[in-house]
Amino acid sequence: MDKHKHLTRERRARRTRETIKRLGLETGIVRLTVHRSAQHIYAQILAPLGGKVLAYASSLELRKEAPIEGKTGKVGKASQVGALLAKRALEVGVDCAACDRSGFKYHGRVAALVSAARENGLNI
Repeated sequence: MDKHKHLTRERRARRTRETIKRLGLETGIVRLTVHRSAQHIYAQILAPLGGKVLAYASSLELRKEAPIEGKTGKVGKASQVGALLAKRALEVGVDCAACDRSGFKYHGRVAALVSAARENGLNI
């Protein structure tokens, strides 16, 4: 089971990404991509055609921009990244996005990022 874990994630990512790309081509909805590493989490909002980055946020920026408030664990950082991303997306004029979790399960840090973005005005 553990031997094929990366293949399962890649298949899940491919399936999700194709669905979202098809939706973006048909309706013009932008894509919110999420990537997480062992310590950090990264999120981007991509245009439906061409993949141009419209807004981005990562946990690396939190150290530079402002001190981390409240929860300082990985989930707390992810929720702050989601709030920062929603703020930047609304500044650019994006209010609706489809979530591409890059094969990661909708659980933990990914769920915290998306729910924080929703709470801050981004319709996902």
